Amino acid sequence: MPRYAYNRLTALDNSFLLLEKPNSYMHVASTLIFEAGPLRKPEGGIDMESIRAATAAALHLIPRYRQKLKYVPVENSPVWIDDDRFNLDYHLRHTSLPKPGSEAQLKKLSARIMQQHLDRARPLWEIWIVEGLEGDRFAMISKVHHCMIDGVSGVDILNTQLRPTPDRRVADPAPFYPRPEPSGLELLRHELLRRLQLPIDTVRDVGNFVREATDTRRDMSTRLRSITEMLGGTLRRPSATPLNGKIGPHRRFDWLEMDIAEIKYVRKSLGGSLNDVVLTVVTGAVQRFLGRRGVGLDDLDFRIMAPVSVRQEGERGKLGNRVSAWLIPLPVDEADPREQLRRIGEKTQELKESKQAVGAEVLTQAAEWTPSTLLALGARNATRLLPFNMVVTNVPGPQVPMYLHGARLLETYPHVPLVDQLGLGIALLSYDGKIGWGFNADYDLVPDLDQFVEDVRSSFAALQREATDADAAAEPSAPRSARSRKPNGRAQRDTPPANS
Repeated sequence: MPRYAYNRLTALDNSFLLLEKPNSYMHVASTLIFEAGPLRKPEGGIDMESIRAATAAALHLIPRYRQKLKYVPVENSPVWIDDDRFNLDYHLRHTSLPKPGSEAQLKKLSARIMQQHLDRARPLWEIWIVEGLEGDRFAMISKVHHCMIDGVSGVDILNTQLRPTPDRRVADPAPFYPRPEPSGLELLRHELLRRLQLPIDTVRDVGNFVREATDTRRDMSTRLRSITEMLGGTLRRPSATPLNGKIGPHRRFDWLEMDIAEIKYVRKSLGGSLNDVVLTVVTGAVQRFLGRRGVGLDDLDFRIMAPVSVRQEGERGKLGNRVSAWLIPLPVDEADPREQLRRIGEKTQELKESKQAVGAEVLTQAAEWTPSTLLALGARNATRLLPFNMVVTNVPGPQVPMYLHGARLLETYPHVPLVDQLGLGIALLSYDGKIGWGFNADYDLVPDLDQFVEDVRSSFAALQREATDADAAAEPSAPRSARSRKPNGRAQRDTPPANS
């Protein structure tokens, strides 16, 4: 048995470290708003000691929160080692808005905190508790480096820190005994041995590839076709727009909340999936925004990258990235919202059938064979040739009320990081019957972010009108027993669960 312990980062996890630059951080984040409730102190303010105790009690469920990076000499690939000087007080921070703190002030504070890089000499996460928010509320701003989590594992972490009941009992923290770290020489020796093993692993992977060809869901022709389509899409550059340019170090952050029931109503009335409706809303907003900027929309090739989880059920709760991607062109040249939804639905169905996400997953697995120096070279050049204009990520969250040491979580607004050439990113997180939209933008490229948020409202309102018209047209011939009440009192058919 070795006297030390460490965990090697996957090539995908490492890529998020390599993509980080002075003006582009690579942590995912969120702003959560809570009612003060039992965490309100008699003299005012928020009970930080209770939050600290609850966080300390959950740390054993998230081992990566007490690990830091170390690098293999020469090869320069990163590994995780236990932090023998871990200090919770560095990662759990406390601040306040000037009372009565407004949501506008909280948005500015969120942007300022999110634009600051995490310290790579320490575990790569921070939690800020922000008191002083009007309406007897407080906020939690959470930052975790993308090399540690993807969207789904981020929700898993959220579920370890929150509870589905207001129970305030806290267990004693599990003792933490840091495991000894390997020396640089030991890391280098192990990396050389791993490289020698790569040809054998490659043969084994090819054998698995062939064996899985008998599976009709992931047959060889599907994989080859999906790889070809993925590579073809990445070789074609999208159209240049005012949203795509060199980004600076500063950010704007804004948000919007929608009722899932209203989105489901549109989905049932007009067709498609819930995510198709979301992408149609984004299409209408981009259309309005670019039109106001004087951009011609005819023949405009505007594409979004939508992360797709490939995490298996048995991998729930594990950290790291298990994610692939879809490249989806948005029909911004189409004025009719119904036609936009139809075209997006056709494209997403085509992507499901072609398994483009499988192609991206295979390419990601191939990166495991690539030396870290070559990955770094690729990452430095990747943002110059991005095959998309924007990232839109939609993550399902818990659909029941959650509590932080008795304080009820009210709203959730996620945050997706930007890289150069991407001036705006959109992240969505569903929670307790609502969907929180988080908009992260470069400060200078998108000074009118608030107008884009209003464009999202207007785009969804247009879809709602189309859904109402379609429902009214279908109502006379629809059996009364097949209809239920929609949220505003009109008829609505039964709908499946959210995020379908």
